[in-house]
Formats: sequence, structure tokens, C-alpha cells
Amino acid sequence: MRIAVLGGGRSSEHDVSLASAASVAGAIDASRYEVLAVTIDPGGGWALGRHPVALVPTAGDRARLMSLEADGPPPIQVDLVFPVLHGPWGEDGTVQGLCETVGVPYVGADVTASALGMDKALFHTLATAAGIPRLETLIVMHPEWLHDPQGVRDRVAEAIGYPAFAKPARLGSSFGISPIPDEAGLGPALDLAFAHDDKALVERRATGREVEVGLLGNADPHASPLGEILHDSEWYDHDAKYRPGGMRLVVPADVPAHVQDNARSLAVRAWNAIGCSGLARVDFFLEGENLYVSEINTIPGFTSTSVWGRLMAGDGYEYPALVQRLIDLAFERHSAKAAYRG
Repeated sequence: MRIAVLGGGRSSEHDVSLASAASVAGAIDASRYEVLAVTIDPGGGWALGRHPVALVPTAGDRARLMSLEADGPPPIQVDLVFPVLHGPWGEDGTVQGLCETVGVPYVGADVTASALGMDKALFHTLATAAGIPRLETLIVMHPEWLHDPQGVRDRVAEAIGYPAFAKPARLGSSFGISPIPDEAGLGPALDLAFAHDDKALVERRATGREVEVGLLGNADPHASPLGEILHDSEWYDHDAKYRPGGMRLVVPADVPAHVQDNARSLAVRAWNAIGCSGLARVDFFLEGENLYVSEINTIPGFTSTSVWGRLMAGDGYEYPALVQRLIDLAFERHSAKAAYRG
């Protein structure tokens, strides 16, 4: 069987994705599967080695990687797609929709769950409707900010206050996020967020700890122990996440047992709210003993040293076994969905 591992992508998280994809490809059992390492460049072009390719449908639950060169190699059968793409054009349902269209099984959340998990504004709305505790949050569209900045300032002052944070709705790895210490900082923070997306969130700045839960499964996911992110930066920015030594993860977090249990329960509720499958990481703010769900990531950082892998290792799941379990889950979900398609 052949597994196409997708890495790179068009988003600003291209380099992070390449590292994750290489780690996944190296952990797949070579005695069971042939790995096809497909790189997606920043312009959206797919390549297998030096050959440009496209994913096209074929008979059965398979697809083909077809060379786009007249004298290129023959088509290669693909039995499973393993997307390791962070951010837009990969984690947001677009690649998942392609896999659905060509009819090939794929790892991770489906189209709807991927889109809802990627869009922090939609996730905020769903989580709030489901009674999942969230920080006070305001959704701001770019045209609104351009045409009525004072109205936005008034709404933020009334609903959120300061200090706060502004962030793009559909991006990750802390790109486009900045603190807002006071009203004077709102404009620059929103301008930065809108440089990445036409939808932004303004959230009350949390005063507590940053904690996370990993999830693995389909209908009945396993929730990892709660882990705590420790760092020396003013806030958990891109450098703190990816600079060597920039952050430290403590698993399990030093919290009372009932806080651990509540975090796992809330993580599963967030998973169910978007209809997730495969894997996810749910991030929280912990103020005292009160947990606030920040976001759900359906393709979290995926190296053996990334937070998701280390959270799952806290429950005894070693990295190669995690990768194999995700492959099994993808085939299970594909078979279950096929039963409803007749």
C-alpha cells in the first residue's frame, strides 16, 4: 500500500509543515507501506521528488499521482493521503475536500471539522452555543474596521476591555497575533491581524496559565493528560513555540485531579462540537481553577517533540504507534462513511 504524505503548503506555516511531514514519513512502517513524500510549494504546486504531479481519481478507494510532464513517470497508485499541512490551504478543509472528491481515504478531520477548527471565529460561536467556557471575544471583519473604526473601538471597550489580544481568525503558529495593552494599541494590532485574514478576533487577555490536551480517535476519542506550557516570553509567541529552549512542556500539569478531569472533558466536548476525527490538540487558559477553551487544532505540530506527540506520550503512546493508529483510524472512518453512501 502507498501513503502520500503531504507537506509544505501555501500558508505562512510552510516550513513548520515540512518538518512535521518529514517526521511523519520517517515514522511510517516501511515494511507495511511505501511512502510517497509529496511537497506542496508556496504557490500551490505539488511535486513528487522533482516531478510536478496532481492527485486524480481512479477506481475504488484509491487515487493516482499523475505526472504533469509529457515525458514524466507513469501514474502511481495512492491508497491513503496523510495531510501534514498547517494553516490555510491544508488544515482548513481544502485538501480534505480534494481527497473526498477523488474518493481516497485520508488521515485526520473531515472537511467540515477542518474548516470549523481552522476558523477561530466559527469555533468561538459553536463553543459558546455548546456551553463551552470561552474568554470574552469580539469578532471583527476588515470592512467594518475600515469603515467604522470608532464603532469597533467602542465595541471592544464595552465588551472586552484592556489588556487584550488581536489575532487572525484563520491562521496558526501565532502569526499575526499581538497584545493590545490599551486602546492606543488596538489599531496596530488589528492592522497586523488583517494583513493575514479579513476576519479577526479581539479577546480578553488571560491572566492565568496555558494548558493543553491531546486527542486521538474517531467517535470516542482518547484524551491525553493535561500539559502545561511554560515559557519566559511576555506571551506564547512564535519564537517561544519554535526557538530551541523557548518553551517547556510539563506533563501532567501540576493541577488538582478535578481540573485534569474537567480539562479532558472539555477537550472532548470541543472535539464533538466540530465533529472532529483522527487527532486534535485543544488549548486552554487556566485562571485559578477555571478553564477557558482557546482553540482546537486539527493538524497540530507533528514532530516527535511537538506538544501533541509529547502529550500523547504522557499516556504511553510512542510516536510510531501514534502514526500507525492515525492510519488505522483513517481507514476505519472511510469504511464507516462508505456504508452511508450506499
